[in-house]
Amino acid sequence: MTDPMPAPAFAPMAQRFRGFLPVVVDVETGGFDCNRHALLEIAAVPIELDGDGRFVPGEVAHAHIAPAPGTSIDPKSLEVTGIRIGHPLRGEVDERTGLDAVFTPVRAAVKRHGCQRAILVGHNAHFDLGFLNAAVARVQHKRNPFHPFSVFDTVTMAGLAYGQTVLARAAIAAGLGWDPQEAHSAVYDTLQTARLFCTIANAWPAPPASALASAATEAVRGDA
Repeated sequence: MTDPMPAPAFAPMAQRFRGFLPVVVDVETGGFDCNRHALLEIAAVPIELDGDGRFVPGEVAHAHIAPAPGTSIDPKSLEVTGIRIGHPLRGEVDERTGLDAVFTPVRAAVKRHGCQRAILVGHNAHFDLGFLNAAVARVQHKRNPFHPFSVFDTVTMAGLAYGQTVLARAAIAAGLGWDPQEAHSAVYDTLQTARLFCTIANAWPAPPASALASAATEAVRGDA
């Protein structure tokens, strides 16, 4: 009879952030007002743990979204993002289908890690969360895996770690590089933000696994 595999020396993801799974999200939009402007693109990357217990970006999920009825677009936003609405190669889907393309793999990652729900990680995270929540409300989606108001913001993290708050400058300071030709693509910005989050989080001393397990046992489920 073989000996059982030893338990990892590091705490599982379900204990690292009080039952939340960090998921990096970036949106491209038709403006700055989440209640008025269209959601045009969304990408999400769950944060995983490698064999040494270090944070690493997972698989990216994304969708190009057709402007929802009743939403508007500021032409200046398209000049920044380069999005060509209605282009046949863009592969646009409706808002509900786009959310499902992201929510389905995120829910699977939450379940795989034994977490309660996802928590959005973003650069200026409340901007992304605002557009996400507005789209959820428009389509009346009942299976949104994200916490409705709590976030992890890499602006704050990068400001503390590198003295930089702009994503491009923070990525360069972290040694990740930056390609301005790829910027303002939801996939590229999400992956760079995920790498930035992992770089900073991995440099922070992790609490002992025993302490995390004790805190998880005593935490009250459902609080903020």
